[in-house]
Amino acid sequence: MPGSAIARNGPSFLNGTNAGRLARMATWFITGCSTGLGRALASTVLDGGETVVLTARDPTAIGDLAASYPDTSLALALDVTDDAQRRKAVDSAVERFGGIDVLVNNAGHGYRAAVEEASDDQVQELFATNFLGPVALIREVLPSMRERRTGMIVTISSGGVRSCPIGAGHYVATKAALEALTTSLGKELKPLGISVMTVEPGAFRTNYKRSLAQVRQAIDAYSGTVGVRREEDLTEYDSQPGDPARAAEAIITAMRSPTPPRLLVLGPDALDWFHRSVEELSADVDAWRHTSLGTSFPEGS
Repeated sequence: MPGSAIARNGPSFLNGTNAGRLARMATWFITGCSTGLGRALASTVLDGGETVVLTARDPTAIGDLAASYPDTSLALALDVTDDAQRRKAVDSAVERFGGIDVLVNNAGHGYRAAVEEASDDQVQELFATNFLGPVALIREVLPSMRERRTGMIVTISSGGVRSCPIGAGHYVATKAALEALTTSLGKELKPLGISVMTVEPGAFRTNYKRSLAQVRQAIDAYSGTVGVRREEDLTEYDSQPGDPARAAEAIITAMRSPTPPRLLVLGPDALDWFHRSVEELSADVDAWRHTSLGTSFPEGS
């Protein structure tokens, strides 16, 4: 296909010490391209001459991007929780471009609820979208990457994994689970020539606040905590300090590095949350060091 030729022979965002391998990484599969970071990343990659499989629940939301890059893009409907749609999307990408070199698991949404307030079905849907769907998609693309012994998987997590804000317990749990799995995945795939990177963004000017799922029945006891966060959500939309376009550039820069980071933290707020969480947790653990060390059998037992 024309798009494939342009991407594989043209300039690549990815280089470094493994230039020969990375130069072939031209076809990107990005979930959640309709808005925010996913759209910014897709647009930046397309501007650079790479091919991109654009996916969204509503493909009309990415029709303009596909129309602007008819030879190097493919717009597909994808609900990451739908098994059949995942398989069809991956098959369509391979059929059009010959393979997937970079998978970016970006699709997901938040949920504003106290832990006690949450409904079982909403929590299950949240985990299906933010954790189970991305993991299933990883499993869909890995056989081809393993066969070629090349590829990169990027997981978009959240700085909330570190700050664990009020009213976001279930959301950050999905992201923490995805981060833990991604870390293990990276160790498994490194000997196979496949790279893995997790991204923890802070507050970026995306559609996150507007797409927050809301609890069906609020509990009055949490009005001074989670209730306050709900009110703040209404005023914080479209005023976040982070620029999605710059985040996209930062992600690509990290991927181009000879040694891409296992974890890329984006934004001064996310960086602050990361360092504070490490310091506070280390202090807490160290305070109980002697108790921790006293749990082994006595010597000679």
